[in-house]
Amino acid sequence: MTASDVSPSFRLVYAPGVMPGKWVRVWNERLPGVPLALTQAPAARTAGLLLDGDADAGLVRLPVDRTVLSAIPLYTEQTVVVVPRDHIVTAVDEVSPEDLADEILLHPLDDVLTWETLPGRPALERPATTADAVELVAAGIGVLVVPLSLARLHHRKDLTHRPLKDAPESSVALAWPEDATTDLVEEFIGIVRGRTVNSTRGRTRPQPSAAQGKPKEKSGRAAEKGGAGARRRQGAGGPDGRGRRKGTGTGGTPKNPRRGRPRRGS
Repeated sequence: MTASDVSPSFRLVYAPGVMPGKWVRVWNERLPGVPLALTQAPAARTAGLLLDGDADAGLVRLPVDRTVLSAIPLYTEQTVVVVPRDHIVTAVDEVSPEDLADEILLHPLDDVLTWETLPGRPALERPATTADAVELVAAGIGVLVVPLSLARLHHRKDLTHRPLKDAPESSVALAWPEDATTDLVEEFIGIVRGRTVNSTRGRTRPQPSAAQGKPKEKSGRAAEKGGAGARRRQGAGGPDGRGRRKGTGTGGTPKNPRRGRPRRGS
């Protein structure tokens, strides 16, 4: 089997919490002959996988280095605080950073939020992952602030969450290497942006094939015949296209319907 015999594929990497399912379904409907391979990777590693050529495109968390990656922002997530179900903050519909002043805030090493100043009190050690931090919340060690999708990803029956206002937010984007905008990448961009299957934006318009060739030219005799016919139709400029005005003879004088019959005297 040669390289040309292998079916093309599209490799998509995505960060935890991102849900690519709806776009994957559209891809499979439109391009059933091109398999889409999904890989989940920690948010901090997605850009590296793209730059190393291990993925064609990625659903990543911003920011990314725009000098080497192209990116289309898709949406921004709500930030929430994860707490035990019997925690005092569950009595309100929304939490402020001031409400967490006396809480131990768990700050995992894979945190995707960019903080200027963390609310609450710092833990003695930073958990290695968000999943580890969730376990500590369940053990009553502290609270955790994450994007809503990560709270849902690590959902537990003994935990709940509340929106946290005035907090950093995480945005998700479609990204790909700046110098590797392939036809398949363009296809996925179109799907994410909601283009219809008949849209040609971002694609190369089909050109006439060699079999179609150029429009046939008339032969010399046919062209001459066509030219002469056009001149006859133009004639002497008559508005009816036959070289004379309606209601006139060939010499341009009015027709006499009683021509050849002697006129009666007055």
